Amino acid sequence: MLWIGDRTRQLDGAHVEFLRGVNNPIGVKVGPSMKPEDLIRLIDILNPDNDPGRLNLIARMGAGKVGDHLPNLIRAVQREGKQVLWSSDPMHGNTIKASSGYKTRDFAQILGEVKEFFQVHQAEGSYAGGIHIEMTGQNVTECIGGARPITEDGLSDRYHTHCDPRMNADQSLELAFLIAETLKQVKR
Repeated sequence: MLWIGDRTRQLDGAHVEFLRGVNNPIGVKVGPSMKPEDLIRLIDILNPDNDPGRLNLIARMGAGKVGDHLPNLIRAVQREGKQVLWSSDPMHGNTIKASSGYKTRDFAQILGEVKEFFQVHQAEGSYAGGIHIEMTGQNVTECIGGARPITEDGLSDRYHTHCDPRMNADQSLELAFLIAETLKQVKR
């Protein structure tokens, strides 16, 4: 899926203009700086016919920030009757630089943002439609934490990414099971 990043979503920007003309479903990263009125304007530009399935709003707030920012965005979308799919990107808002200099992400923060995302949607009566994670089946050491914890000191053991840090297979499976548990609790 093509998407517009949180830092490239200017209403008069080239990315918005280009994707406005693409007929496929598209995504828009929505970070903590997004204002409800700007989101509605962006939706109007990218999906003027309010077609269901056209627009995926990808929340990437950072752990501990979802509850402060996402509810107002959801309310604005609901109030205006906009047809969108909400998904979570718990990776990009939780990227940190380790003391060793490696770019990494903390498993606990990733999980925390996912839990907040589902809890906010339940509280707002909206539908949490999916998540975006960056992972590999390889036994890498790029994200810290998890049940078999990778520490900052261990990042250099198998740090193979050329761009963003990915969860390894163990971390990804653990996250999937913990998300399933979260969904069971949210539905109660």
